[in-house]
Amino acid sequence: MFLFQRKKMEMVSEADALPGRDTAITNPGTHTVLGTKMAHEVPEGLEQAMFGMGCFWGVERIFWKLPGVHSTMVGYAGGYTPNPTYEEVCTGMTGHNEVVRVVYDPAVISYEQLLKTFWEGHDPTQGMRQGNDAGTQYRSGIYTFNDAQAEAARRLRKAYSEELVQKGYDGITTEIVPAPTFYFAEEYHQQYLNKNPGGYCGIGGTGVTCPVGTGVGVS
Repeated sequence: MFLFQRKKMEMVSEADALPGRDTAITNPGTHTVLGTKMAHEVPEGLEQAMFGMGCFWGVERIFWKLPGVHSTMVGYAGGYTPNPTYEEVCTGMTGHNEVVRVVYDPAVISYEQLLKTFWEGHDPTQGMRQGNDAGTQYRSGIYTFNDAQAEAARRLRKAYSEELVQKGYDGITTEIVPAPTFYFAEEYHQQYLNKNPGGYCGIGGTGVTCPVGTGVGVS
């Protein structure tokens, strides 16, 4: 058991990852809270962002509550296994992270404001875990869709790291990489805490404020 838990904390190699499958396993449909379509396509005039910050049930709820967010959807990204299942991701043998993809209106909410929510909504110093949830699927990650997002993410990582160190925290372990392929999680995971109000939520921040300016900022 101890060896299995240790292996879940280490990234699997591509050669050892589960084979997966050729076809997508789910079509999530309509957002149960916002009433919008969950799809790979981004409607005209909107932008997308993607974050990993622990169990995606609680993370998604944080973002669907924000003004200017058009839709949210949970899934898997950052690994090797094509079209993975939740059970496969939980083994640590796919390399995927539990992520939330956010489609938002940059005229209402900026990418920097989404980043502020990301940084303050979890503890980005914990490596391959978040609270009691341990494993590579719970790592902190920002997955960027353009150079402006990448620059903003790196800039705020530096600024927030300085704030955390002053409060006695270790260094930030968040990965910032170009957005990999996003695979939808199964339908029952989408808006899970709306469907199950008393369900598990292991998300918790550090209480340290992220220094983000006001205004629309980068989109």
